[in-house]
Amino acid sequence: MQREKLPRVGAPTNWTIHDKGLSTKVGWRDHDFSGKQLSREMRSRVHRLRKWQRRSMITGNRNRNLYQALSEMSKISSSLNLPKNVVETGSMIYRKALYANIIRGRTIQNIVVACIYMACRQCGIIRSLEDVATSCNISKKDAARNYRILLLELKSIVPKIDLQSYISKIVNNLGLTGDTERVAKMILHTASLMKLTGGRGPAGMAAASVYISTRITGDYRTQGYIAKEAQVTEVTIRNRYKELVECLDFEVQI
Repeated sequence: MQREKLPRVGAPTNWTIHDKGLSTKVGWRDHDFSGKQLSREMRSRVHRLRKWQRRSMITGNRNRNLYQALSEMSKISSSLNLPKNVVETGSMIYRKALYANIIRGRTIQNIVVACIYMACRQCGIIRSLEDVATSCNISKKDAARNYRILLLELKSIVPKIDLQSYISKIVNNLGLTGDTERVAKMILHTASLMKLTGGRGPAGMAAASVYISTRITGDYRTQGYIAKEAQVTEVTIRNRYKELVECLDFEVQI
């Protein structure tokens, strides 16, 4: 009974590796277990073992595709500074897409970007689709198209974007005060209760709330600065803040 209750040994399963980290590796050192130098014949034999071990790890089109995709995903996650749970979630989404034959006829990079963006949404990490697409040097249009395909084919549940988190991101990147963030969140919360955010882009609503808040608290930032940080146009901010000012019925000095 005690033996059955003992925990498993070895490294845990790693979804970010194509073989889940369950394979073995031939060591790269030319020494034995006691530290003694290997003979020339044994070094040659170990070298051949390493070479064939690397070749045998990646066999078949599906494994090669998965190996390349997970390597690309690791590079993108490093450039975006994403936590480990996002990378693991993205790798699981890619595996589902691969086994569902969604990858066929599409580039690996486009699907990887869509998987990472979906993983960010599911894990509650604020990264825009444009941020993820830019890190892989593909257009936002291609990334959005492949993201919609994943949603339809995999029938994944993706939570709505937290607008409050968008405000925190904009405020932190612009170096605004805590009062400005508090007022911006209060404006956005009131707008949500009045159902003013429906059908509006989350980045535009958050940027407009921050802009209005800066005018109220005196922590001035131009529309251009806020638009650049929120990755929206100045026209979008002007349209959204006009709607908010009219519906919430308060005055803002422009």
